[in-house]
Amino acid sequence: MINNYLLFSLVTAVAGIIYALFLISKILKLPTGNKQMNEIAAAISEGAKAYLNRQYKTVFVIALVIFVVLFFLTGFISSLAFAIGASLSAAAGYIGMNISVKTNVRTSQAATHKLPQALKTAFAGGSVTGLIVASLALIAVTSVLFLSLIGNNLFTFNTLNLVTLGFGASLISVFARLGGGIYTKGADVGTDMVGKIEKGIPEDDPRNPGVIADLVGDNVGDCAGMAADLFETYVVSAVAAILLGSLAFPGETAVFVYPILIGGVAIIASIIGTFFVKLGKDQGIMKALYKGLIASSILSAIAFYVLTNTLFVGSTYVDPLKLFIASLVGIVTTFGMVFITEFYTSKSFSAVKNLAKASETGHGTNIIAGLANSMKATAAPIALISIAILVSYWAGGIYAVSVAAMSMLSLAGIVVSIDAFGPITDNAGGIAEMTNMNSDVRKVTDALDSVGNTTKAVTKAYAIASAGLAALVLFASYTEELTKRGANIQFNIDNPYVLVGLFIGAALPYMFAALAMEAVGKAGMAIVSEIRRQFKEIKGIMTGRAKPEYGKAVDIVTKAALREMIIPALLPIIVPILVGYFLGPASLGGLLVGTIITGLFVGVSMTTGGAAWDNAKKYIEEGNFGGKGSFAHQAAVTGDTVGDPYKDTAGPAINPMIKVANIAALLIAPFII
Repeated sequence: MINNYLLFSLVTAVAGIIYALFLISKILKLPTGNKQMNEIAAAISEGAKAYLNRQYKTVFVIALVIFVVLFFLTGFISSLAFAIGASLSAAAGYIGMNISVKTNVRTSQAATHKLPQALKTAFAGGSVTGLIVASLALIAVTSVLFLSLIGNNLFTFNTLNLVTLGFGASLISVFARLGGGIYTKGADVGTDMVGKIEKGIPEDDPRNPGVIADLVGDNVGDCAGMAADLFETYVVSAVAAILLGSLAFPGETAVFVYPILIGGVAIIASIIGTFFVKLGKDQGIMKALYKGLIASSILSAIAFYVLTNTLFVGSTYVDPLKLFIASLVGIVTTFGMVFITEFYTSKSFSAVKNLAKASETGHGTNIIAGLANSMKATAAPIALISIAILVSYWAGGIYAVSVAAMSMLSLAGIVVSIDAFGPITDNAGGIAEMTNMNSDVRKVTDALDSVGNTTKAVTKAYAIASAGLAALVLFASYTEELTKRGANIQFNIDNPYVLVGLFIGAALPYMFAALAMEAVGKAGMAIVSEIRRQFKEIKGIMTGRAKPEYGKAVDIVTKAALREMIIPALLPIIVPILVGYFLGPASLGGLLVGTIITGLFVGVSMTTGGAAWDNAKKYIEEGNFGGKGSFAHQAAVTGDTVGDPYKDTAGPAINPMIKVANIAALLIAPFII
């Protein structure tokens, strides 16, 4: 029976991949514009592939060392599971990036036919990434379950295989999010500082030597990094739910397979949901995108009801109705995070408008207002997550919390589709600017890009919220693992070892974020020096008689990003190991709780605050408070520069960092008791 359930999940995942391939074939048939547009698109594609290839080569060395260590410590299947998690996470990012750089120029061309066609093209490209992420994640979990159950049953299979699968996905994710984030914001900040502030030229001006590096960054950070991040979040949420179910209800097939079946039916719902994304009469872009999310959510909820009542009918250990309520909690939490994030980041609401107004009185007041907005933006999400935990816990204990987390992540197919359309439209606008396309085209791409800023912020907040739920479940799995091995440890705060662990864990997200911010600064300084050199040494760039050396700027920021990502990425692996080894399992448990709590606050604050700074600048550029070139605009550019590493580097990388720490703790639990 269990093999039939696993087979169903595989079939739905394969269906998602087949539909993604169908979308790719349609996208590739679309017109790509003139020769100049194609040359720029080719340069972006070449730079993105070069960076990602070098990044994966660097990470491969680290992953190979870990694979060998796991092979000798845990056996072949567990090390193979690690390899599956790492390789499919990398594949999700690579495929997403490749389709993004093929869709950008086609979106620019589609914008010549007005907004509906451009939205359709960009969203098709985003849908490929979304469906690939969800499908590959489900394939990863299901295939490792198949491997684990060969020659075993639900009572004897090795749960360590699932832990190493999650570790492999998390390892790639933290490097991809961090490295891509350092690249994209180092290039963005450096390019803007010299171009906009020193030379007074527009964003995406072809005279700027860093402009290609900036456009490359949109793909390696916001597409490849985001895809690997959501892949990992999906995998870890599924792993956490299955682990907890197997520990709390050993041998119960329904509890064991329920998480992956939720993922399977939601992929089909996400495919159907993509058909609902289209502009209606007098409808905005955001509403068009939300129609797809609403349709997918309703279909998923119906499927969850049927699935829950079928699997748990007559169950003596789970109330089917309450478990269904827990699955609805995940969907409701997703919508809650969407609307809260939009309130704090969209140009349509007061938070961004007030931030733009604060720019009228200078750079300092813009920064003060932006920091205040980022801090205020944490309260509502934390309240929502707290309510979600309490309601789902009431529905069925900590296992129901894991179901809520998996329900949230089951919508990754459609949520990532909405997100991945953002970097595509950002690149499309850059191509339109660099090739001097009609101003009407730029109006279309600007409108799409502005919405893309909000959807990217929404997805980051969605990922962090689900990470909070998943990390709580992973912590519960850690305590269950200790109990299973005979260690009866109470995590009381009057225990100095627990308290010290809490302090260390609480400091970890701050140290991680600080290192990430510093890395962006160093990468930015490197490209600033290169851009200044080119303006100085290559005569005729400003007049258009000479062409900048785009490739050198791409190479410099690539080297800087890869060099700077290593230490912060290893931090959430090394610190838990050291704490567990020297201070013991009680301190390690305290560290996990501390990391979860401050990580949620830091992550939400940075991602939301940075997006608000960006859209405040765009709100002014539309003609408000003096428009482009005004004093308010100059202050807003400064705020946007500060917000860039907030929203695209440090903030989103907190998400995989939280789960890497928890997975590392689960891995070393058997060795520290």
